[in-house]
Amino acid sequence: MGICFLLRTWTREKKDVNNPSQTGKPNPAPKAGKRQNHFLGPLENLEAYVPPDWWRRIFNSLYLKTDSDVVEDPTITRSEVDWFSQLLNLSLDEKILDLCCGQGRHSLELARRGFTEVEGFDRSHFLIQKARSISRKEGLPIRFREGDARKLPYRADSFQALLILGNSFGYFETPEEDVNVLKDVFRVLRPQGKLLIDISDGDFLRKNFQARTWEWIDAKHFVCRERALSADGKRLISREVITHSEKGVLADQFYAERLYGKMEIQELLRSIGFSDIVVHGKLETPSQRNQDLGMMAQRLILTATVRKDWSPVKTRAKVDKKTVAVYMGDPKRLDPLKPDSVFDEDDIYTIDRLKEALYDLKGYQFTYLDDHALMIQGTSKLKGKIDFVLNLCDEGFDNNPFKELHVPALLEIADIPFTGAGPQCLAYCYDKSLVRGVAKEMDIPVPEAFFVNPGAKTFETPFPFPMILKPNFGDSSFGITQNSVVHNIEQLLNEVIQLHKKFGYDKPILVEQYLTGNDVTLGIIGNPDGNTTILPICEEDYSDLPADLPRICGYEAKWDPQSPYARIKSIPAKLPPNTEKLMAEASLRLFERLGCRDYARFDWRLDAEGTPRLLEVNPNPGWCWDGHLAKMAAFTGITYSGMLEMILNAADHRIGLENRKSLKLEGAAVAAE
Repeated sequence: MGICFLLRTWTREKKDVNNPSQTGKPNPAPKAGKRQNHFLGPLENLEAYVPPDWWRRIFNSLYLKTDSDVVEDPTITRSEVDWFSQLLNLSLDEKILDLCCGQGRHSLELARRGFTEVEGFDRSHFLIQKARSISRKEGLPIRFREGDARKLPYRADSFQALLILGNSFGYFETPEEDVNVLKDVFRVLRPQGKLLIDISDGDFLRKNFQARTWEWIDAKHFVCRERALSADGKRLISREVITHSEKGVLADQFYAERLYGKMEIQELLRSIGFSDIVVHGKLETPSQRNQDLGMMAQRLILTATVRKDWSPVKTRAKVDKKTVAVYMGDPKRLDPLKPDSVFDEDDIYTIDRLKEALYDLKGYQFTYLDDHALMIQGTSKLKGKIDFVLNLCDEGFDNNPFKELHVPALLEIADIPFTGAGPQCLAYCYDKSLVRGVAKEMDIPVPEAFFVNPGAKTFETPFPFPMILKPNFGDSSFGITQNSVVHNIEQLLNEVIQLHKKFGYDKPILVEQYLTGNDVTLGIIGNPDGNTTILPICEEDYSDLPADLPRICGYEAKWDPQSPYARIKSIPAKLPPNTEKLMAEASLRLFERLGCRDYARFDWRLDAEGTPRLLEVNPNPGWCWDGHLAKMAAFTGITYSGMLEMILNAADHRIGLENRKSLKLEGAAVAAE
């Protein structure tokens, strides 16, 4: 109590303008990606400070500290898995979904016991990355995915058992959203499938919650907690002030969980359609700290069965499969970005690997169009005959990289849906300087840079050497070689001349601050209006590169197998959690702001202080079997075929939503007439 009192006294003296007791207004929720390193002082109404989507930002490294006495105790986890697997009578080959799995403590324990078909699903990028890291380290056969529990990305009748553990239910602002979660759970469970839910005992907490507590969580961190019932008495509002004994307040955060008593949760499950609902008693958690257990103090364990018919299966394969046309570069034409400007045996092998991977996808039927002489006429004939186009023509129309946007533009004119970015997004992202400007406007860090216009012979250097030169327009690392990193004005002038003469590049050159930290890439598959997967971050490993060469992944690394740069390897990045979080949140914001769709890649580099700075945004990034996107997918156990299927599914879902929106607008227009 003494520590909490000192904190409150200090805040009054500071007169924080965010304190509603002084301003009369609630403090807005902190922006994503920015640590809230102050606190608000004494508050009368905790409920006014709870962000509606608090669950997006609270499950991070601090959560693992404050709740470590439960969620990081392997003895507790093993004991719970013992009981839960017995209640469900699970066999080792059953397909199990651990929904809202957090850092995967239950999923991982099941896999350690020989369960082979376990999948974890959670909204927290930080916790999913931690789960993936442990899974890779231990060699466990688990797939972890990120997404929203209200919109599960699984087909009907996918799982024989589904677990909602560790009091991971009741986070959303309205009861209807809880209903949506359970409806989707019912959908993805097979007939006779079993649900096990571990939920706080709402009746107990309403009467026994602790209004104020504090505890040391390790030698230097302590947490003060305040709790109150919501105005309607249906949610427990919690506040945590987490403090470091030397660094001060690390977070002042608020959250709310809906309280379900035994009768309420049974009635809710029954209303969804679950049968054989059984309450198996109460679970009291034996915390080693034996202090404030909060929502975990007493939990109800329930099981329920799904009694339903199998979802209808269409009998005709023709109806059951989506028909997709695959657009690609033209192997008969010159390609200026490739060595010798031609498609070689390696390119043919890459295309064969693609076709083999697509052949393995049971839900699709593919045709291929790579003759650009027939593309305009052929596209008009496809209208109404295909479901959509898988646009892999990143070479551009006529293999001209400046015409990459022409292919989706052609499809838009023909009114044919397609995967990936539209022409406007491709135009934006082809201009590196424009993307830098958008990122800076959004407070996303970028390297220092300046422009060298064509024909310029003199220019100022507004920041110190070393620097790196890049064509402002282009992709596939065109024009970026070991000589692109310069250390003085003479080298800079010479490289400008070389770009114009050797590469025939006659457009503006972007000169950037050369960053010396980790060279990393983040991949996204999905869309903001559906489920989005952030793939494990990939890092370039330069350890085998000769010491005198600059650490860059340029044209030589991608196209010259005899170059020392061919020794570069891509490995899973090992970054601080806060760095990963910043990159993930910034990339998601840029994905939406620039109009990326279905999949994209974001290239970053850390500066000398460890701050990640955005280099480029790559909509429709390289799709080949050994590209960065496929490597990042492989880090989490997703096959090349599986990665392509995720892209197709993301596009299919998005196109379906767009069609439904279009029909609604048409209906509204007719009604108005």
